[in-house]
Amino acid sequence: MIEQDTNRFEIGSEKRLAAHQIMAEVMVAMKEKGYDPINQLVGYFLSGDPTYITSHLGARGVIRRMERDELLEVILRDYIDRL
Repeated sequence: MIEQDTNRFEIGSEKRLAAHQIMAEVMVAMKEKGYDPINQLVGYFLSGDPTYITSHLGARGVIRRMERDELLEVILRDYIDRL
């Protein structure tokens, strides 16, 4: 059996800050439009379809400033750090 190394993703503090800003802007836009941000973000992260994110306040473009996997990593790291 061939052993494979586990991929490690490291997000620097600059990208972490960018991810927080992106998520804050997107959350404001979705709440202003009356969407449930959690449901919309889950749809976006699972499918990659940007239409889950409103175009209000340019949120659809904002969320695409960073790759989905990088955003998701920051979210998960923050959650795990708080456990």
